[in-house]
Amino acid sequence: MNQRIRGAFDDDEPTLLYRLIPALSVMAGSLTTIVPVIAGIGLLPPFGLLMLLAWRLSQAEAIAIWAAPLLGLFDDLVSGQPTGCSMLLWSLCFIAFDLVDQRLVWRDFWQDWALAAGALAFCLILGRLVASPLGAHVDTVLLAQILVSSLLYPVIVRLVAWIERTRDPA
Repeated sequence: MNQRIRGAFDDDEPTLLYRLIPALSVMAGSLTTIVPVIAGIGLLPPFGLLMLLAWRLSQAEAIAIWAAPLLGLFDDLVSGQPTGCSMLLWSLCFIAFDLVDQRLVWRDFWQDWALAAGALAFCLILGRLVASPLGAHVDTVLLAQILVSSLLYPVIVRLVAWIERTRDPA
């Protein structure tokens, strides 16, 4: 039995729901793609990816690195992307963020925003290359989607901060 002996001043172990809330919020963000929205062009940002980036950049330990491919699989199944596309791209983003965390001593909000914008552009461009033929004329819409998604990042960070504040048991 490898149970750790708790001392008088040790924090209580977090509940299962406390640990699942970040993943459930990313899954809820991925589920926004099934909401019927009538639009002339596809500018709907990838809310699942935005939630994942916001959790990873604001609370690094909230979502484990091994959870990115599982959440990516859920996003692939819900959004209609080729299976494995989000799994690979989200995992690569997490690995890149870990490398950045090793190099930088600290980051501020502007650096997080720049990292998120780069990760969004990376995932959307490579997702476009995988999902649609090269002859498709979607580059202008893709650039607009990257811009809208990048500008929406601070709102999603505020939402994640609110979720974090409400889930905090203290």
